[in-house]
Amino acid sequence: MMITESSSNYNDLEKMDVEEILQSMNKEDQSVPQAINKSIPQIEELVYGIVERMKKGGRLFYIGAGTSGRLGIVDASECPPTFGVPFDLVIGIIAGGDGAIRKAVEHAEDNETQAWVDLQKYDINENDCLIGIAASGRTPYVIGGMQKANENGILTGCIVCNPNSKMAEVAQYPIEIIVGPEFVTGSTRMKAGTAQKLCLNMISTSVMIQLGKVKGNKMVDMQLTNHKLEKRAQRMVMEEIDVDEETAKTLLEKNGSVRRAVEAFRQNNN
Repeated sequence: MMITESSSNYNDLEKMDVEEILQSMNKEDQSVPQAINKSIPQIEELVYGIVERMKKGGRLFYIGAGTSGRLGIVDASECPPTFGVPFDLVIGIIAGGDGAIRKAVEHAEDNETQAWVDLQKYDINENDCLIGIAASGRTPYVIGGMQKANENGILTGCIVCNPNSKMAEVAQYPIEIIVGPEFVTGSTRMKAGTAQKLCLNMISTSVMIQLGKVKGNKMVDMQLTNHKLEKRAQRMVMEEIDVDEETAKTLLEKNGSVRRAVEAFRQNNN
């Protein structure tokens, strides 16, 4: 039996009061960062591989089903506003199509050939990278897509939560995060999902830092899509070039990002 399907360390959950449920879940969740820590060497290797290809113009794709697919889409969708990159640089694809983001599509994950069909819509090529995400490590949709990617010279990685899985065997850069049994037996939206989310955060953020999308510790290319971000950007500009709030606001309105605002100011004042 797969570890992700093994019986919970807790029993008679329906007899617990709310505090006991919450304390027990939190105790289980605390094991996730330690499990990820053991996988950092695997994550590091994958990040270096992705950065190398993206510096040559490649893109990053995520494929998954259910919770795993949704997590990939979330991470991909957050890269443009956070780092100011194009919307087609990091792409998340879920088995069953976009409708499966909100509602499960029956047997979508069992189709071994559909992922490659879905990827063809984006003209995926040998410059690109593909990460398969599945807690079980055996989802046919994901495995099929990864196998075809390998055949076409595309870099492949995976994030799984069981050891010695088929996906890890197929991936060039496998990441195995073994979080153990779930609080509710088999509910991989819990610890496994948390591990996948944290791992995706680590991958995309470290890749973007390596690509120069962060300066110091600031998101200097972030999109200014709401008042909160506009105010944050103003503070960043004010701190960087020692100007007042109105000047920072004007620079941002003219230049569109913190990086360009600072560069424009320095060019005009040299």
